[in-house]
Amino acid sequence: MDTEKKSVKPASGPESQFKAGHQVPIHHQKHPGLQSDMDDPKPVSTHIPTEDGGYQTYKAAGKLQGKRAIITGGDSGIGRAIAILYAMEGASSLIVYLPEEETDAQETKKRVEEKGQKCHLLALDLRKKENCKKVIDTALKTFGGIDILVNNAAYQNMLPDISDLSEEQWERTFETNIYSFYYLSKYALPHMKPGCTIINCASVNPYIGRGDLLDYTATKGAIVAFTRGLSNQQLKNGIRVNCVCPGPIWTPLIPATMTAEAMGQFSAVPMGRPGQPSEVATCFVFLASQDSSYISGQCLHPNGGVIVNG
Repeated sequence: MDTEKKSVKPASGPESQFKAGHQVPIHHQKHPGLQSDMDDPKPVSTHIPTEDGGYQTYKAAGKLQGKRAIITGGDSGIGRAIAILYAMEGASSLIVYLPEEETDAQETKKRVEEKGQKCHLLALDLRKKENCKKVIDTALKTFGGIDILVNNAAYQNMLPDISDLSEEQWERTFETNIYSFYYLSKYALPHMKPGCTIINCASVNPYIGRGDLLDYTATKGAIVAFTRGLSNQQLKNGIRVNCVCPGPIWTPLIPATMTAEAMGQFSAVPMGRPGQPSEVATCFVFLASQDSSYISGQCLHPNGGVIVNG
């Protein structure tokens, strides 16, 4: 069946879709979570919903031909979808992930290579700045340059009140979610030329002020501000910096970090359903390509219709 040309009705299995009112399956995993262990519907990397309730494979147009991308958190969820769609558009990638996510990373590598592009794997903890430097050095050695930097790695852990939030968790969240963005950008920029792009992944949460993810929400707000400031700084060098702020997206981070109550509310957006990683990855394709040539310092909001006015 040619899914590139016609809509296909959803079926059970890895490419099924959420409908309005569809709740995510409530199950839990140990952090950081594995996509391979998630219940159906599985996270979707390459298929986009159609108007008639079916889905179709993302239609590539060679927008990133010959580009070289670094994608942190690239083993699963949004990061995996970005890597695969980038490959469909002609880009090779270096994906960075935690050692315990190796099985998911291998699957991402396989799927990128099936699209005819290279995918290099690098397992390390980005909380250490020397590891961030290693990412850039590895990309330069592997590809000879960097065209796209996707800062996507994230940590979260739900807690009801600031009194429950330990200093250790606060520091871990900031080290992962914003310190690594700073270090990777700082080390990558001397090797980026006019036309290169940096794309940061934030969240809807700083716009709505989510209290049970206080540290995570704070870092995501910092990412928005970091994006705006770095854009204003780097436009003189011809480098665009933008941000994507997803809403409720079905990724391994959800069963690994959210309570059953929070997962039960995961469809509480105007569209009435969670989003899939593929529906966020298209934003990353747009911001990495020349289709967004007049956009910098901005945030895209694939969040199911939540109005953020930001």
